[in-house]
Amino acid sequence: MHTVIVLGGGFALLLACLLLGHAWGGMPGAVMGGRVFIPLWLVLAGVNLWVGTTHGYTVAQELPIFLGIFAVPAVIAGLVSWKLA
Repeated sequence: MHTVIVLGGGFALLLACLLLGHAWGGMPGAVMGGRVFIPLWLVLAGVNLWVGTTHGYTVAQELPIFLGIFAVPAVIAGLVSWKLA
């Protein structure tokens, strides 16, 4: 359940980045918002990995979850930025 909540937060952050970028710069701003999202999401997914490892899980157990949590929204952000460019 935690993974679903974190993924939902990732999609909400992606939407916020796209909308803020569009509000400040039109369509090129939305593309930039999608590109800014990816490193921001990498940091936040890394924080989630760190929290998991400090609560009893090993890095080997958390790494597949981290990859999924990071990759799914990041790939969608890349595709959206590519389509809008």
